[in-house]
Amino acid sequence: MIIINDHITLDPSELSESFVRSTGPGGQNVNKVATAVQLRFDARRSPALSNTIYLRLAKLAGSKLSKDGYILITANTHRSRERNRQEAVERLTGLIREAADIPKARRATKPGKAAKARRVDTKKQRSTTKKNRGRVSGSDY
Repeated sequence: MIIINDHITLDPSELSESFVRSTGPGGQNVNKVATAVQLRFDARRSPALSNTIYLRLAKLAGSKLSKDGYILITANTHRSRERNRQEAVERLTGLIREAADIPKARRATKPGKAAKARRVDTKKQRSTTKKNRGRVSGSDY
């Protein structure tokens, strides 16, 4: 079981992996061995995710989400398959963990009287500074 948080756990059978040739470090090994991992997760049909979490996850995933509801994560930064597999799973769990956090609702506020007065005062100061700029006449020397 892959533990996301206290309420969400993923069954490893929900993830499907395929291995492709990597473009990352590895020298000639890159041309011979398929070490990059493509991790697919069916977020839309996952029993572990509620509809609200799926909607937030879809927004966070962006281009990683297909029209079918699959999230595709490709990891190829390491030389070994196992490290790339771990990185792909960590990126997926991080994405789901971020989607599971309920965003705090923003309450609209208004600036207070003192803040408005400070803003007007600084605007006045700036205005007088700019007004005092200009050509220097001969009598000013």
